[in-house]
Amino acid sequence: MTSRQGFLGAGSDAIFADAQIGVVGLGGGGSHIVQQLAHIGISHLRLFDPDSIDPEGTNLNRLVGATATDVRVGTPKTAIAARLVLGINPSADLVLVQKPWQESIGILRNCDVIVGCVDTFRGRQELERAARRFHIPYIDIGMDVHAFGDDYLLTGQVFLSLPGDKCMTCFGLLREDLLALEASRYGAAGIRQQVIWPNGVLASTAVGLVIRLLAPWSPQAIGPVLLEYDGNRGTVVESTRMGALKDYPCSHFQAYDDIGDPFWTLSLTQPIKGDHHETK
Repeated sequence: MTSRQGFLGAGSDAIFADAQIGVVGLGGGGSHIVQQLAHIGISHLRLFDPDSIDPEGTNLNRLVGATATDVRVGTPKTAIAARLVLGINPSADLVLVQKPWQESIGILRNCDVIVGCVDTFRGRQELERAARRFHIPYIDIGMDVHAFGDDYLLTGQVFLSLPGDKCMTCFGLLREDLLALEASRYGAAGIRQQVIWPNGVLASTAVGLVIRLLAPWSPQAIGPVLLEYDGNRGTVVESTRMGALKDYPCSHFQAYDDIGDPFWTLSLTQPIKGDHHETK
């Protein structure tokens, strides 16, 4: 019988079993990603989210694995994700961080790939900077709904940031005007009416990039990737900015301390042992 993962290479199962993936943000996008990574066979997951499920139940329209009971008792998102993963792979090695990832940086720097599913531009900027310092590929997903007259536009993007290559700022995904506007509106965003299907599309696309990084089955060399999602048309396409910036080097990470971790030590690169750790 032909292996279902045969096209990924004979050693793909072992690669997935050994890989250590960090997922920051376990809401609408992150919950999809965690579920898919567990099904694929990723055994070592480092899951970061300081929040519990919304007591008003608004998370239930997008948080994979959540139940009405979780809403009633206020279950942490890390616990919901752990239950989901262990239901698929009871021997999975999980580290649950129920606090800001910045407070557990040693766990994050051990990852082979970091996936960010955060809601703010500032959060994306900080995660990408950390990934560059640690020489770790960073995959970012984002989705939003825009009012357009009486209609709505459903948009999103998936970006792969590789150390030493073009970054999110190069592609205009992070700009000072956006950061400043976000800071001025902090705390006034209200409930985000995200729904489950666009998050699923973006999450699946991000997981595909994780797989390409771990098991490069495609002959096409992988570099920075910016894919744009149009929920109204139901399409995911490569951004035209990819071609426009093809020959431009990144100018935002050039100082000696922009790339590379000056605090790297051998002890911090050792894998975390055990089936299930929780950090609060």
